[in-house]
Amino acid sequence: MFPYIEIFGKMITSYAICVLLGILVMGFCCIKKAKAYQIQDYDMIVFLLICAVGVLLGGHLLYGIVNINLFIRFIAHLSRAKSIFMIFEALGIIFGGSVFYGGLLGGMLAGFLYAKKKKLDLRLYSYIITPFIPLFHFFGRIGCFLSGCCYGIESKIGFTYTHSLVELANGVNRFPVQLVEAGCNLILFLILLRLQKKGKCKETLLAIYLLSYATIRFVLEFLRGDTYRGFLFGLSTSQIISILLFGVSLIYLIVKKKKPQNKKA
Repeated sequence: MFPYIEIFGKMITSYAICVLLGILVMGFCCIKKAKAYQIQDYDMIVFLLICAVGVLLGGHLLYGIVNINLFIRFIAHLSRAKSIFMIFEALGIIFGGSVFYGGLLGGMLAGFLYAKKKKLDLRLYSYIITPFIPLFHFFGRIGCFLSGCCYGIESKIGFTYTHSLVELANGVNRFPVQLVEAGCNLILFLILLRLQKKGKCKETLLAIYLLSYATIRFVLEFLRGDTYRGFLFGLSTSQIISILLFGVSLIYLIVKKKKPQNKKA
């Protein structure tokens, strides 16, 4: 597709542009929505920045874990490194990519720790932010499609990359799984936003998102063609995480649904 876009004479990856656009749109929406709940712009901006740090670290860390074999080889041959630059170059390859689930979990953890330290209403903050997570992800997956990463399986229905950032994606007709996931995220955003506007699911909106996306991701993983993301028991790393998130979210929703009944009793 279009892995690079020229801006002011400089070539920038389409993925980076889409992610940046997603960040700006998500940030604007969250700040605007926060005003309706009497949260100051500054407080929401700082909270989002803390979460962004968690997203950045978590995404790269999980990418490194997925490529654990490379890291083991790196440790085994560390003594052969001729300079510190070679070490940083190797680490850049091992941790250079990013996995969405790592970023999601990292952002959630960072937000939780910050809210606990500053004694913020974490439920309110998560309620405000949740609908815009899939909106941000929508832009990210469009970037994936344009750049040629996170590509789909070989298929008669799809596109043939010739200049993908990932060499293995080129020259083969591939199913546009990135666009399908982008569409699913957009629909999920609209549903969550609708629930939020009606004032529903104030304590369960995040769990609904996690359960819904986990289901979507688990299914779409079967349509992914990039096999470097790690596999366990025939399932990808993301599918294992999807199963865990689905289970935890489902249990949480069941417990929350039963609580009002117990109070009445």
